[in-house]
Amino acid sequence: MVGVGPIGFEVVLPRRLWPRPEDVHKIGGVDTSTVGDLLRHWRLERRLSQLELAGRADTSARHLSFIETGRAKPSRTMIAHLAEHLEIPLRERNRVLLAAGYAPAYTQPAWDTPAMDAIRSAMRRILAGHEPYPALAIDQNWTMVDANSGVTTLLEGVDPALIAAPMNALRVSLHPDGMAGRIRNLAEWRGHVFARLTRQAEVTRSQQLVDLLEELRSYPGGEVQLTLPEPDQAVVPLVIEHAGAPLSLLSVTTVFGSPMNVTVAELAIESFLPADEDTMRRLTADSR
Repeated sequence: MVGVGPIGFEVVLPRRLWPRPEDVHKIGGVDTSTVGDLLRHWRLERRLSQLELAGRADTSARHLSFIETGRAKPSRTMIAHLAEHLEIPLRERNRVLLAAGYAPAYTQPAWDTPAMDAIRSAMRRILAGHEPYPALAIDQNWTMVDANSGVTTLLEGVDPALIAAPMNALRVSLHPDGMAGRIRNLAEWRGHVFARLTRQAEVTRSQQLVDLLEELRSYPGGEVQLTLPEPDQAVVPLVIEHAGAPLSLLSVTTVFGSPMNVTVAELAIESFLPADEDTMRRLTADSR
Protein backbone atom coordinates (compact mmCIF):
# COMPACT_ATOMS: atom_id res chain seq x y z
CA MET A 1 0.00 0.00 0.00
CA VAL A 2 1.18 3.52 -0.69
CA GLY A 3 0.27 6.94 0.59
CA VAL A 4 1.20 10.47 -0.38
CA GLY A 5 3.81 12.36 1.58
CA PRO A 6 3.68 16.05 2.45
CA ILE A 7 5.13 17.20 -0.88
CA GLY A 8 3.66 14.54 -3.15
CA PHE A 9 6.29 11.81 -2.78
CA GLU A 10 5.12 8.24 -2.56
CA VAL A 11 5.33 6.64 0.90
CA VAL A 12 5.70 2.86 1.21
CA LEU A 13 3.60 1.52 4.09
CA PRO A 14 4.33 -1.63 6.15
CA ARG A 15 4.50 -4.96 4.31
CA ARG A 16 1.77 -6.62 6.38
CA LEU A 17 -0.80 -4.45 4.60
CA TRP A 18 0.19 -5.58 1.11
CA PRO A 19 -1.67 -8.32 -0.74
CA ARG A 20 0.03 -11.38 -2.15
CA PRO A 21 0.23 -11.41 -5.96
CA GLU A 22 -2.32 -14.24 -6.10
CA ASP A 23 -4.79 -12.03 -4.20
CA VAL A 24 -4.48 -9.05 -6.54
CA HIS A 25 -7.60 -8.46 -8.65
CA LYS A 26 -9.38 -11.79 -8.44
CA ILE A 27 -12.96 -12.05 -9.68
CA GLY A 28 -14.79 -15.34 -9.12
CA GLY A 29 -11.47 -17.09 -8.48
CA VAL A 30 -10.11 -16.00 -11.86
CA ASP A 31 -6.85 -14.03 -11.87
CA THR A 32 -7.42 -10.69 -13.58
CA SER A 33 -4.18 -9.00 -12.51
CA THR A 34 -2.67 -6.62 -15.02
CA VAL A 35 1.03 -6.28 -15.67
CA GLY A 36 0.88 -2.97 -13.83
CA ASP A 37 -0.71 -4.60 -10.77
CA LEU A 38 2.01 -7.22 -10.59
CA LEU A 39 4.94 -4.86 -11.12
CA ARG A 40 3.53 -2.53 -8.50
CA HIS A 41 3.12 -5.43 -6.08
CA TRP A 42 6.76 -6.49 -6.46
CA ARG A 43 7.97 -2.90 -6.17
CA LEU A 44 6.12 -2.53 -2.87
CA GLU A 45 7.34 -5.95 -1.76
CA ARG A 46 10.90 -4.71 -2.26
CA ARG A 47 10.00 -1.50 -0.40
CA LEU A 48 10.89 0.78 -3.27
CA SER A 49 9.18 3.99 -4.34
CA GLN A 50 8.53 4.63 -8.02
CA LEU A 51 11.31 7.20 -7.96
CA GLU A 52 13.81 4.73 -6.47
CA LEU A 53 12.97 1.97 -8.94
CA ALA A 54 13.03 4.37 -11.87
CA GLY A 55 16.51 5.51 -10.84
CA ARG A 56 17.79 1.96 -10.63
CA ALA A 57 16.19 0.92 -13.92
CA ASP A 58 17.31 4.06 -15.78
CA THR A 59 13.79 5.13 -16.69
CA SER A 60 11.48 7.91 -15.51
CA ALA A 61 9.12 7.75 -12.55
CA ARG A 62 6.44 9.10 -14.87
CA HIS A 63 6.85 6.21 -17.32
CA LEU A 64 6.85 3.71 -14.47
CA SER A 65 3.67 5.28 -13.10
CA PHE A 66 2.03 4.97 -16.52
CA ILE A 67 2.98 1.27 -16.68
CA GLU A 68 1.58 0.56 -13.21
CA THR A 69 -1.71 2.36 -13.92
CA GLY A 70 -2.15 0.80 -17.35
CA ARG A 71 -1.66 4.02 -19.32
CA ALA A 72 1.40 2.52 -21.02
CA LYS A 73 2.19 -1.06 -22.04
CA PRO A 74 5.76 -2.11 -21.23
CA SER A 75 7.81 -3.89 -23.87
CA ARG A 76 9.08 -7.38 -23.23
CA THR A 77 12.55 -5.91 -22.74
CA MET A 78 11.29 -3.36 -20.20
CA ILE A 79 9.56 -6.11 -18.21
CA ALA A 80 12.78 -8.14 -18.13
CA HIS A 81 14.70 -5.03 -17.07
CA LEU A 82 12.32 -4.13 -14.24
CA ALA A 83 12.04 -7.76 -13.10
CA GLU A 84 15.82 -7.96 -12.77
CA HIS A 85 15.99 -4.84 -10.60
CA LEU A 86 13.04 -6.06 -8.52
CA GLU A 87 14.63 -9.52 -8.13
CA ILE A 88 11.36 -11.18 -9.11
CA PRO A 89 11.61 -15.01 -9.01
CA LEU A 90 11.68 -16.55 -12.50
CA ARG A 91 8.37 -18.33 -11.96
CA GLU A 92 6.72 -14.98 -11.21
CA ARG A 93 8.49 -13.25 -14.12
CA ASN A 94 6.61 -15.62 -16.43
CA ARG A 95 3.38 -14.53 -14.80
CA VAL A 96 4.21 -10.85 -15.35
CA LEU A 97 5.00 -11.54 -19.01
CA LEU A 98 1.70 -13.40 -19.46
CA ALA A 99 -0.22 -10.53 -17.87
CA ALA A 100 1.34 -8.20 -20.45
CA GLY A 101 0.33 -10.50 -23.31
CA TYR A 102 3.75 -12.02 -23.94
CA ALA A 103 4.81 -15.66 -23.97
CA PRO A 104 6.67 -16.94 -20.88
CA ALA A 105 10.44 -16.64 -21.16
CA TYR A 106 11.55 -19.24 -18.62
CA THR A 107 10.93 -22.94 -19.11
CA GLN A 108 10.30 -25.39 -16.26
CA PRO A 109 11.64 -28.79 -17.35
CA ALA A 110 11.07 -31.76 -15.07
CA TRP A 111 14.06 -32.92 -13.04
CA ASP A 112 14.34 -36.26 -14.89
CA THR A 113 14.15 -34.91 -18.47
CA PRO A 114 17.06 -34.65 -20.96
CA ALA A 115 16.99 -30.84 -20.63
CA MET A 116 18.26 -31.28 -17.07
CA ASP A 117 20.99 -33.85 -17.82
CA ALA A 118 23.89 -31.39 -17.36
CA ILE A 119 22.41 -29.98 -14.14
CA ARG A 120 21.74 -33.44 -12.70
CA SER A 121 25.29 -34.48 -13.48
CA ALA A 122 26.77 -31.36 -11.88
CA MET A 123 24.49 -31.71 -8.87
CA ARG A 124 25.54 -35.31 -8.27
CA ARG A 125 29.23 -34.45 -8.52
CA ILE A 126 28.73 -31.76 -5.87
CA LEU A 127 26.78 -34.14 -3.62
CA ALA A 128 29.43 -36.83 -3.97
CA GLY A 129 32.15 -34.29 -3.23
CA HIS A 130 30.63 -33.63 0.20
CA GLU A 131 30.82 -37.27 1.33
CA PRO A 132 31.11 -38.50 4.04
CA TYR A 133 29.25 -35.40 5.21
CA PRO A 134 25.47 -35.24 4.55
CA ALA A 135 24.22 -33.25 1.57
CA LEU A 136 20.92 -33.19 -0.28
CA ALA A 137 19.42 -31.38 -3.26
CA ILE A 138 16.07 -29.69 -2.70
CA ASP A 139 13.58 -27.70 -4.73
CA GLN A 140 11.92 -24.44 -3.68
CA ASN A 141 9.42 -26.25 -1.47
CA TRP A 142 12.14 -28.27 0.31
CA THR A 143 11.25 -31.47 -1.51
CA MET A 144 14.35 -33.65 -1.80
CA VAL A 145 15.31 -34.46 -5.40
CA ASP A 146 18.67 -36.15 -4.71
CA ALA A 147 21.09 -36.88 -1.85
CA ASN A 148 24.43 -38.46 -1.04
CA SER A 149 25.08 -41.46 1.20
CA GLY A 150 25.96 -39.22 4.16
CA VAL A 151 22.29 -38.33 4.60
CA THR A 152 21.66 -41.76 6.14
CA THR A 153 23.36 -40.45 9.31
CA LEU A 154 20.63 -37.83 9.67
CA LEU A 155 17.79 -40.23 8.89
CA GLU A 156 18.49 -42.85 11.54
CA GLY A 157 15.25 -43.94 13.21
CA VAL A 158 13.02 -41.73 11.05
CA ASP A 159 9.56 -43.13 10.31
CA PRO A 160 9.75 -44.68 6.80
CA ALA A 161 6.52 -42.91 5.86
CA LEU A 162 8.27 -39.55 6.22
CA ILE A 163 11.10 -40.44 3.85
CA ALA A 164 8.90 -41.94 1.14
CA ALA A 165 8.91 -39.85 -2.04
CA PRO A 166 8.22 -36.99 -2.25
CA MET A 167 10.23 -36.36 0.92
CA ASN A 168 10.12 -32.89 2.44
CA ALA A 169 13.42 -32.15 4.20
CA LEU A 170 12.00 -29.69 6.73
CA ARG A 171 9.08 -31.93 7.62
CA VAL A 172 11.49 -34.81 8.25
CA SER A 173 13.73 -32.63 10.42
CA LEU A 174 11.00 -31.24 12.72
CA HIS A 175 8.31 -33.95 12.75
CA PRO A 176 8.04 -35.83 16.10
CA ASP A 177 8.52 -39.11 14.18
CA GLY A 178 11.40 -37.66 12.21
CA MET A 179 14.72 -36.24 13.38
CA ALA A 180 13.24 -34.01 16.11
CA GLY A 181 13.72 -36.55 18.89
CA ARG A 182 17.48 -36.66 18.20
CA ILE A 183 18.08 -32.90 17.81
CA ARG A 184 19.57 -31.69 21.08
CA ASN A 185 19.04 -27.98 20.34
CA LEU A 186 15.57 -28.47 18.88
CA ALA A 187 14.03 -25.18 20.06
CA GLU A 188 16.97 -23.20 18.70
CA TRP A 189 16.99 -25.13 15.41
CA ARG A 190 13.23 -24.64 15.01
CA GLY A 191 13.69 -20.90 15.51
CA HIS A 192 16.35 -20.89 12.78
CA VAL A 193 14.16 -22.91 10.39
CA PHE A 194 11.09 -20.73 11.00
CA ALA A 195 13.04 -17.50 10.45
CA ARG A 196 14.54 -18.81 7.24
CA LEU A 197 11.28 -20.24 5.91
CA THR A 198 9.37 -17.05 6.75
CA ARG A 199 11.85 -14.98 4.75
CA GLN A 200 11.74 -17.45 1.85
CA ALA A 201 7.94 -17.32 1.79
CA GLU A 202 8.04 -13.50 1.76
CA VAL A 203 10.50 -13.40 -1.13
CA THR A 204 8.81 -16.04 -3.29
CA ARG A 205 5.20 -15.40 -2.20
CA SER A 206 4.69 -19.18 -2.31
CA GLN A 207 1.48 -20.40 -0.67
CA GLN A 208 3.02 -23.86 -0.39
CA LEU A 209 5.77 -22.45 1.82
CA VAL A 210 3.24 -20.54 3.92
CA ASP A 211 1.29 -23.79 4.42
CA LEU A 212 4.50 -25.69 5.23
CA LEU A 213 5.49 -23.09 7.83
CA GLU A 214 2.07 -23.37 9.48
CA GLU A 215 2.38 -27.15 9.57
CA LEU A 216 5.88 -27.07 11.06
CA ARG A 217 4.83 -24.61 13.77
CA SER A 218 2.13 -27.08 14.85
CA TYR A 219 4.75 -29.69 15.80
CA PRO A 220 5.95 -29.80 19.43
CA GLY A 221 9.45 -28.67 20.34
CA GLY A 222 9.34 -25.03 21.35
CA GLU A 223 11.13 -22.18 19.65
CA VAL A 224 13.96 -19.84 20.55
CA GLN A 225 13.67 -16.43 18.93
CA LEU A 226 16.95 -15.62 17.21
CA THR A 227 18.26 -12.28 18.39
CA LEU A 228 21.84 -11.06 18.80
CA PRO A 229 24.52 -13.78 18.62
CA GLU A 230 26.93 -14.68 21.37
CA PRO A 231 30.41 -13.11 20.99
CA ASP A 232 31.92 -16.33 19.61
CA GLN A 233 28.88 -17.51 17.61
CA ALA A 234 29.16 -17.59 13.82
CA VAL A 235 26.12 -19.68 12.81
CA VAL A 236 23.37 -21.78 14.39
CA PRO A 237 24.57 -25.42 14.36
CA LEU A 238 22.42 -28.51 14.05
CA VAL A 239 23.31 -30.65 17.10
CA ILE A 240 21.97 -34.14 16.55
CA GLU A 241 22.54 -37.35 18.50
CA HIS A 242 24.33 -40.17 16.71
CA ALA A 243 25.52 -43.41 18.32
CA GLY A 244 24.93 -41.97 21.78
CA ALA A 245 26.90 -38.75 21.31
CA PRO A 246 26.19 -35.39 19.65
CA LEU A 247 27.24 -34.40 16.14
CA SER A 248 27.55 -30.64 15.61
CA LEU A 249 26.89 -29.67 12.00
CA LEU A 250 26.95 -26.40 10.07
CA SER A 251 24.36 -25.96 7.33
CA VAL A 252 25.62 -24.52 4.02
CA THR A 253 23.35 -23.71 1.06
CA THR A 254 24.61 -23.73 -2.54
CA VAL A 255 22.64 -22.49 -5.54
CA PHE A 256 23.37 -22.30 -9.26
CA GLY A 257 24.52 -18.92 -10.54
CA SER A 258 22.71 -17.19 -13.43
CA PRO A 259 19.81 -19.68 -13.75
CA MET A 260 17.83 -19.43 -16.98
CA ASN A 261 14.92 -21.75 -16.23
CA VAL A 262 12.55 -22.05 -13.28
CA THR A 263 13.65 -25.54 -12.27
CA VAL A 264 17.32 -24.58 -11.92
CA ALA A 265 16.47 -21.29 -10.19
CA GLU A 266 14.53 -23.19 -7.53
CA LEU A 267 17.18 -25.86 -6.88
CA ALA A 268 19.61 -25.73 -3.96
CA ILE A 269 22.09 -28.03 -2.25
CA GLU A 270 21.86 -28.15 1.53
CA SER A 271 25.07 -29.59 2.96
CA PHE A 272 26.04 -30.24 6.57
CA LEU A 273 29.70 -29.81 7.48
CA PRO A 274 31.41 -30.64 10.79
CA ALA A 275 31.39 -27.79 13.31
CA ASP A 276 34.15 -29.35 15.41
CA GLU A 277 37.01 -31.86 15.25
CA ASP A 278 35.10 -34.59 17.09
CA THR A 279 32.23 -34.50 14.58
CA MET A 280 34.70 -34.61 11.69
CA ARG A 281 36.53 -37.64 13.13
CA ARG A 282 33.33 -39.56 13.85
CA LEU A 283 31.75 -38.96 10.43
CA THR A 284 34.99 -39.87 8.69
CA ALA A 285 35.32 -43.05 10.78
CA ASP A 286 31.71 -44.04 10.02
CA SER A 287 32.41 -43.86 6.29
CA ARG A 288 35.26 -46.38 6.38
